[in-house]
Amino acid sequence: MAQITLNLIQGSVSFSFTVEAAQNLKQEINQLMLSLKAIASNASSGGKPKPQKMMEYRYTGDVFLEVFCNPNIYPSPFAAKVLLTVRDDRIRLTTEAELMRLTEDLEQFLNQFA
Repeated sequence: MAQITLNLIQGSVSFSFTVEAAQNLKQEINQLMLSLKAIASNASSGGKPKPQKMMEYRYTGDVFLEVFCNPNIYPSPFAAKVLLTVRDDRIRLTTEAELMRLTEDLEQFLNQFA
């Protein structure tokens, strides 16, 4: 277990996270990216976008982490934001984070163990 720091729109949050949990979150984000790209592709071709499945990731360790995103409301992966909840028995933080920034923070965390 190691500390991960997620940069938010204003500020950041750090907590203990496992490599396995980070890899699982990365897989979920990869699926989300495919959904966002499908929406962007349909929009650029003038077709009606097919509704995509929402992403809901949950991790329970030293803290509870939830990452939620509805890809149907964003025109591209670069515009997408996620709703992020980090909580334990003493504090609860719920805020938005930019998807691309979350992806970068996750890559940085995983690169420490590569």
